[in-house]
Amino acid sequence: MRNSECTIYIMYKDKWLQKYRKDKEGWVQISANGSVRPCTAEQVLSHLLPSLAGLKGPHVTVKVEPDSINRS
Repeated sequence: MRNSECTIYIMYKDKWLQKYRKDKEGWVQISANGSVRPCTAEQVLSHLLPSLAGLKGPHVTVKVEPDSINRS
């Protein structure tokens, strides 16, 4: 799976807070309220790593879905 073929979700319980996608122009962050902003790969990592390390709390998870399955 390539970076441009999936969406990364940072989730709290069963709702996503932020999602990240890579398109031909680079990474974008989409917040739950619908704001879309460009970001660098370093910014994506700086948001993902605390969640993966468990520093954001017990109910925060990271999920990756192939875009062929995810269309929301």
